[in-house]
Formats: sequence, structure tokens, C-alpha cells
Amino acid sequence: MIAAPRSARLLDHLVLPVSELSTARRRYEQLGFTVADDALHPFGTENACVFLADKTYLEPLAIASREDCEASAIGGNVFVARDQAYRFRRGQDGFSAIVLSTDDAAGDHARFVEKGISGGKTLDFSRAMTLPDGSQAEASFRLAFAADLRSPDFFLFACQRLKALPADRTALETHANGVTGMREVVLSEPNPTDFQYLLQEAVDEREVTAHSFGMDIETRNVKISVLNPAGMSGFFDKRTPSHSRGLRGRAVVFTVSNLAATENLLIRNAVEFIRKGERLIVPEAPGQGLLFVFGEKS
Repeated sequence: MIAAPRSARLLDHLVLPVSELSTARRRYEQLGFTVADDALHPFGTENACVFLADKTYLEPLAIASREDCEASAIGGNVFVARDQAYRFRRGQDGFSAIVLSTDDAAGDHARFVEKGISGGKTLDFSRAMTLPDGSQAEASFRLAFAADLRSPDFFLFACQRLKALPADRTALETHANGVTGMREVVLSEPNPTDFQYLLQEAVDEREVTAHSFGMDIETRNVKISVLNPAGMSGFFDKRTPSHSRGLRGRAVVFTVSNLAATENLLIRNAVEFIRKGERLIVPEAPGQGLLFVFGEKS
């Protein structure tokens, strides 16, 4: 049988649990990011997104109503249930999910079920958002979830925009730190290839590059790396346990227009960082539950 052709998905955004949006907003602005207004989900969570010029974005996610979240999780809302589980196990600040774009979330769900990686039933929802000019718009989404029971602290999902927001986000995509896009997303796991199948099916890409520090898989726009403890230490000066199993979200690597200008901004804003080669590594802090890494496009 000839395998059906595949086309790797675009990475859409990252889900980043935070304790409070106000804390995350202060931290992101200290780092030189422009942060969108707070937006409420209909199931009890809220976000304040950071949109990048390459059309990816970060989603700092907080709890707006614990009662609504608990009711939604009991009712089968996978997104909220996994967020609740992440916070219970890993705390209020972190990196819990990679989101991939799709034009057919229902089809993705069927494929995830067939391949044995479904994380649960699909989720449809709409939410309002305040645009930079003060006007209101509504967006609608359908999500299809992919997960592995061996990895309770990380999942992926495909996101279909049933009703998209207006496309011009120029004001929100311009950042004082010079960030223009997302280059790499970094996960950790002592034996990365144990989760090769999950990532291949979620990204819809068969090709994986294995190496002594882990493995890489390319979405159409951003590389996903899964590194073992040696890789995390060697590339990011980050110690990770060799005995704790399962995927963990660890870092995002941004492309900046001028690394010296970014470095000067971090110094002015009293942001702790280390310089490792041609990269600036900012460690985790309240409101920022993963490593932020800045570098110029090679």
C-alpha cells in the first residue's frame, strides 16, 4: 500500500499557563513584548496573547472563574481538564501545549482516533476580543486533541478557525525587543524517540531527525525539538531530571532583528539572562514559565 502524502502543519501558537494575567503582562512587557488586551473564554479561562509578525503567537492562560472551569472539565471540556491537571501537577506557570493550524479539525479528530492518539472529544467555542482600535470582534474555533497517556503534562491540538478575527494585527505584532517570529520550540524527555509517533501524527509529518541529544521534527514554520538531559544542558544550560518521564515544555526560541538591541533592552529593564554564543537565554520567572531564548536569524 502506498502511504497517503502528507503536508506538515503550521505551528499556530503555544499554551502557557500563568497564575494571573496581570503578573504575566508585567513580565512580558518587561521583556519588551506588546501584549493584547485580556480576553475571556466561555468556559472559565482567560488569556492575554502576544502576537508575532510571522503569525504565530503565545497564549498566556489564566483562570478567570474556578467554578466555571471545574464545571467545564466535568462536562468533558478537554482543554480545561488538561489545564486543570497541569496546574495540579506542575504549578501555575508553565508550557502545556503546542497548537497546530488546520482547515479540518473534525478530520484531524477522526485521524487521531484511528491512530490511537486522541486526547478526547473535539471542542467548539467562540469568544470576543477587543482590537487595538477599541472595536469588538468575535472569533470561533474548533479544536481536536492529540495526547499520550504516558505524558500527562503535555499535549497537542489542531485549531481550526471557523470565524477568524480581522487579519491586520500590525500594532500588536510590533515589539520593543525586536522579536519578529518563533524559530524553535523545545520539549524535554529522557528518551525523546519514545514520543516520535505522537509528534509525527500531530504534526502530520513522517520525517524526524534523530541525534545524540534527542530528535527534531519540522512543522512548516517552526522546528520542534525534544531534548534529553544532555541536550537541555548543552544547548540551554538547563538541568532536567533523567528519571522523570513524559514530554515537558521547556523553551521557545525567538528570532530578533538586532540581538545587541535586544540585549540592551533586557539590561535596561533589569531582566536576568545569560549569553550563550549568539543567543540570550532568559530563565523562568513569575508569569513566564519557560525559557525565552533570543537570537538573530542565521
